[in-house]
Amino acid sequence: MKLDTPNQLSRATLALHWVVGLTMIGLLALGVYMVELETRSLYFWHKSFGFVIFFVIVMRVVWRLKNGWPTPVGEYRHIQHLVAKSVHWALLLGSIFMPISGFLMSSLGGHGVEVFGLEIVTRNPDPENPRKVLPYNEAFGILFHSIHHWLGYFVIATLALHISGALKHHLVDKDSTLKRMLGAKI
Repeated sequence: MKLDTPNQLSRATLALHWVVGLTMIGLLALGVYMVELETRSLYFWHKSFGFVIFFVIVMRVVWRLKNGWPTPVGEYRHIQHLVAKSVHWALLLGSIFMPISGFLMSSLGGHGVEVFGLEIVTRNPDPENPRKVLPYNEAFGILFHSIHHWLGYFVIATLALHISGALKHHLVDKDSTLKRMLGAKI
């Protein structure tokens, strides 16, 4: 498989970046929507896509570690490199831990995990009220619920920084960073 060059990112890099990025944005938006409106009707889709995207995220992480980080298209101050590297690492780690924390939250909380109709972890219905569930491990279920919730807002803030950085490269620095991320050879 072709690796990145300083002038052009590989198709694998571009595909993994955009598939993971857009799916994460969609799942984060859906998660905020479900929390704000206190609706449970979309959890099936949130869990299903979250479970599936995890495996694409693992491929992205392996690819990133094999391929390395893209070479900057210009010369920037040390602090800019530090911020960019921090944001990229935060997004990479956040994209790994969001689906893991969601899976553990749902599993340990007794809600189970169903992926497009395939039961991965069974629900643990309360025998006295089958519409409710009994946690498999309440303390850890609550812990991972909190992690998933707050990590979601952290990833949203980090995504805002990432998108702002891309727009700064394009509109202020007028370099080819964004063009390269859209597949152009520079």
